[in-house]
Amino acid sequence: MHKTVEPGKFTIRVYGLLINDQKEILLSDEYRFNTEMTKFPGGGLKFGEGPEDCMRREAIEEFGQPAEIISHFYTTGFFQKAMFLENHQLISIYYRIRIPGKILFPVSDKPLDFKGTKDGSQSFRWKNLEKLKTGDLSFPVDKFVAGMLTEKYQAGII
Repeated sequence: MHKTVEPGKFTIRVYGLLINDQKEILLSDEYRFNTEMTKFPGGGLKFGEGPEDCMRREAIEEFGQPAEIISHFYTTGFFQKAMFLENHQLISIYYRIRIPGKILFPVSDKPLDFKGTKDGSQSFRWKNLEKLKTGDLSFPVDKFVAGMLTEKYQAGII
């Protein structure tokens, strides 16, 4: 007799890797789920939406201005359990993006530059690719991508 195993669910997140002319990458400091976190800008894919559409929507929501997708950078290639959802597997998709024209959203010089611990608080800051470390990011897949970015920067690809 076979036992039926109920499959888990998938959570798909889409992130933008925005690198400026000074070879700095944009990081997003956030407070969500009673947790301070540093990650790449982006968010969750909605049902009926493609990953590229999600990236464009997230840019409008987070930056208040559109972003263009330059290229696909990475999609999670290993099992990663979602941190905040029970019985969910996380799949993260990363795109290199650019902001056409001038960046209009505020960028801080210091980490976690928001007042209080209101859920949804967010601030942005630049981090030099030369100094980027996996420990600068809060989540396992972002840490992996930070390592990839560092390797590509050191190889002169970025």
